[in-house]
Amino acid sequence: MFELLITMTERIGIIVTIAFIVTRLRFFRTMLSRDKLTSVQQVHAVLVFGVLGIIGTYTGLTVHPDSLALNKWMLEVSQEEAIANSRVVGIVMAGLFGGWKIGLGAGLIAGLHRFTLGGFTSLACGLASILAGILAGVFRKKGGQIRFSKALFLGALAESLQMLIILLLARPYEQALSLVGYIGLPMIVANGIGCALFVLIIRSVVNEEQKAAAQQAQTSLRIARQTLGYMRQGMKMESAEAVCRILFKEVRASAIAMTDQRVILAHIGIGDDHHVAGRPLQTEVTRHVIEQGEMLIVDNEEIHCQKQGCPLGAAVIGPLKQGGQTVGTLKFYFRSKKEITHVTTELMSGLTMLLSYQLEAAQLVEAKELAREAEIKALQAQIHPHFLFNTMNTILSLTRIDVVKARKLLRSLSDYIRKNLTAATAERATLLEELQHLRSYLNIEEIRFEDKLTIHYDVKESALQAMVPALTLQPLVENCIRHGFRNRTEHCVIHIEITGDPMTGVSVLIRDNGEGIEEERLQQLGIQRIESSSGTGLAVFNVSRRLTLMYGSGASLQIKSSEHRGTEVKFHIPSVTTSGRSDP
Repeated sequence: MFELLITMTERIGIIVTIAFIVTRLRFFRTMLSRDKLTSVQQVHAVLVFGVLGIIGTYTGLTVHPDSLALNKWMLEVSQEEAIANSRVVGIVMAGLFGGWKIGLGAGLIAGLHRFTLGGFTSLACGLASILAGILAGVFRKKGGQIRFSKALFLGALAESLQMLIILLLARPYEQALSLVGYIGLPMIVANGIGCALFVLIIRSVVNEEQKAAAQQAQTSLRIARQTLGYMRQGMKMESAEAVCRILFKEVRASAIAMTDQRVILAHIGIGDDHHVAGRPLQTEVTRHVIEQGEMLIVDNEEIHCQKQGCPLGAAVIGPLKQGGQTVGTLKFYFRSKKEITHVTTELMSGLTMLLSYQLEAAQLVEAKELAREAEIKALQAQIHPHFLFNTMNTILSLTRIDVVKARKLLRSLSDYIRKNLTAATAERATLLEELQHLRSYLNIEEIRFEDKLTIHYDVKESALQAMVPALTLQPLVENCIRHGFRNRTEHCVIHIEITGDPMTGVSVLIRDNGEGIEEERLQQLGIQRIESSSGTGLAVFNVSRRLTLMYGSGASLQIKSSEHRGTEVKFHIPSVTTSGRSDP
């Protein structure tokens, strides 16, 4: 019995080796990660585990129940002999990993095969194989990890069941009893150990895969964090070089390169003496990747480097896409194709997808920014047609009665229009420039109002170097005149106060004695666009939003108003330098 136990344990090593091979099959890894398999995957699983059971049979030993003699290799089975084997290992694993259907299928294959070999235990062993698969499937827990102890127990239990069936079905009974007494314990122990070792190997492989996946995920996230700022700049040589340097530190490659559709943007690593940024694409495989949008793995013959003795012997080339179109490539170079592993290709696939997403995100941000700037510039550049027509009519009238005043008004209009056009191409202006533009506008309005409009200025000179979005003051004052004084013909007064200092903060206040604003409209003004008979509030909304974008929510417009008692608009510019950037 002891000799049989030792020999059976040795044979289990064959099954364990096969278990290691099975873990390399893709379908098996899929089966481990899913609770439900497709029909094709189920067939594959049944066949593999069924064959594993057959191998367990062939690696067994034939035993004569009378003499209890062992044959080291099972070449044939006589009617008086039985087989001490490890068939149960494959069948139990089928049930544990795939469920009772897979266990039943594998048990049928291995059991029918055992039945065809003959021997006085053939029927009992064949039936026991089928029942072992069903038994293991019943113990399977979906989504749960198979424990070492469970595999050990089920392997021993399935083999114990087989011993019981041999006693019940095999005849003559005396031979069956003698056989079970000799092979029972060794087979129960050996097959229990075999199932447990099978599970340990699978768990080890899975843990290694998970560890590798976690490390790859960490690498990808680290690369994403480091490259995001550069990829936002688009496909430029400076940003490409920075990205390639980051990847060169993270990826075990001989060189890293990036191209657009026409030229090499960057090349870091060996071969940089002739793979130089700015040169046209040198290989057909790069053009092929750009045209097809698919990753390629190439060797030295396919790279076709133009320089003799180039140390770059292999490459993985992945497409970089933007808006569904391939706009460039990312390349990992190696000295030999042998250095390219599955992890390398998976990393390339993930990185090209990641960098492509960053390019598309940058494109969306750029498009949004361009649209915002276009809207702002359109608002900045617009001149209210009624204001222009009224001013021109006033100038025309003055040319007959007061040429000097007409000349002054025409100069103010010229300055006003010039500033509007200049502001369409500028983002920022000093309060001094804003005040000069505002004076040009108010000079026109004071003449048009025929001394019924009074402007009071309270301006601290040191505050005028603070930066604000271009065309901030004029739209606010224009609102006072167009809406606050629309029903007034006299005593129209506007106070303009600019106080503070750029180093400590500047406050701007514009107050009128006009009609005021209704409470319901006041709550929405400056926060959103408002549709009403008196206007949309778009100019105020535009100014408030641009102040917020430049200096944060604390710089947004603060509006106070009472009906028939006037309106006050105020905003605060935080501590800034003359460049408009907030101090630390």
